[in-house]
Amino acid sequence: MYAIVEIAGQQFKVAKDQKVFVNRLSTEEGKKVSFDNVLLIGDGDKTTLGAPAIDGAQVSAKVLKHLKGDKVIVFKKKRRKGYRVKNGHRQALTEIVIEGITASGAKPAKKAEKAAPKKETKKAEPKAAAKTEAKKAAPKAKPAAKKATGKADDLKKIEGVGPKAAEAMVNAGLDTFAKVAKAKPEDIEAILAEASSRLAHLVANTWPQQAKLAADGKWDELKELQDNLDGGRK
Repeated sequence: MYAIVEIAGQQFKVAKDQKVFVNRLSTEEGKKVSFDNVLLIGDGDKTTLGAPAIDGAQVSAKVLKHLKGDKVIVFKKKRRKGYRVKNGHRQALTEIVIEGITASGAKPAKKAEKAAPKKETKKAEPKAAAKTEAKKAAPKAKPAAKKATGKADDLKKIEGVGPKAAEAMVNAGLDTFAKVAKAKPEDIEAILAEASSRLAHLVANTWPQQAKLAADGKWDELKELQDNLDGGRK
């Protein structure tokens, strides 16, 4: 039996006991992880296709270790301007081993969840009560959101951090310069890789250092540091 499954923004054809290198996952080494976005399952002559994913299918795996891939040289040159930059990049990866492929799983549970609200909404009075409670609860939720956004720092002031990268870090709880300064570069890279495969190429080796200067209000020192960086990299 084999399956085609999406893992960390990439699609892989996997089978049981197969080892696969994927973009960095946040799961710790030795722990198990499961992937629900199974697109296709093949079992002998029988092939099951999803639309786009197979309902109830699952691929279970175990995290063996976290590592970095081979160095890739990135060379940039601008003609007639004397601009030449040569950088190396090592992709953050996770090695996993496939432990099992399940063709069906949580279908009955999903049906039960859908059926429960239908029975409750048959009565007219609970509907009216639910609407009034929702209207009362809505204004309370808005001030909470304003407080959360007010405390967050503009992480895009860190060189190398774009809007998508900043959004991914905020969603992971790194919403201030102080929190980013305390984080490890490899942990930040893991957050970005898990959020989107398009962010997996970013290198965050100077982001905590930049965030520390920003948190301390040392903007002149931050500007001096950024003048010596290329896209946030040393």
